[in-house]
Amino acid sequence: MTKFLLASAAALVLAGCETLPLVGRSDEDSAATIDARLEAALDAQPDEAKARYQYRHPKQTLEFFGVEPGMTVVDSLPGEIWYSGILAAYLGPDGKVIGADYSVPMWTLFGGFADEEYLAKRPDWAADWVSKAADWPYEDAAEVGAMVYGSVPDELAGTADMVLVVRAMHHFNRLEDEGGFRTQAFADINKLLKSGGAIGVVQHRAPVENSDTWAEGDNGYLKQDQVIAAFEAAGFEFVAASEINANAKDRPSEDEFVWRLPPILGTSKETR
Repeated sequence: MTKFLLASAAALVLAGCETLPLVGRSDEDSAATIDARLEAALDAQPDEAKARYQYRHPKQTLEFFGVEPGMTVVDSLPGEIWYSGILAAYLGPDGKVIGADYSVPMWTLFGGFADEEYLAKRPDWAADWVSKAADWPYEDAAEVGAMVYGSVPDELAGTADMVLVVRAMHHFNRLEDEGGFRTQAFADINKLLKSGGAIGVVQHRAPVENSDTWAEGDNGYLKQDQVIAAFEAAGFEFVAASEINANAKDRPSEDEFVWRLPPILGTSKETR
């Protein structure tokens, strides 16, 4: 059974569909060496990214998930900083970070910014991602690969130590009824993970008192117990949750959505 962890913004750790020990700190690498490499990877990021560390707590989050140099980590809906850039610098030359995008059929349901021009570029995303990563300014960086949910290459089966789903679970959830995208993602994650591998989830947490309908994902929030239940129903084992990224001020009413929170690029669904 695959294990998973949840770090709420909340964070969760879950494990895959075999009940095996989680990957752990190797005997060869001391805690000090690993910590120093993570600090260096975070320090290598641009100042605008560092300004967000106080909100996103990348060091504590990656430590909670048990991510270490030399691992192969899949980063769902990756960004050049969050988390693929940080991972490329941290995992080192013996590691690999694989960006995993949503499928084109899933993107077509987004609307808004996912217009015709945007969708036309999605089939080339994997190649473009790897090409752009070649210009990232990290020394001794990890190899960077790419894939798309719904079409995991056979050569990636059983290769991942960790799959990260950081602030990306709500889209799988809200579009599940329209295309089974959450179900497919769970199957893909299980295919990707090696024995003893784990899943790390960071997701904005809906208040328990808000309705289940409001918390299906359209507003950027999911209820923690429902995330855990969905993974467990798919055969994963819940390991631990953390309050690393919890925000006591984030108490949305049912008239609000997550994109109102700082740091933000806009103040409404139209401008985010």
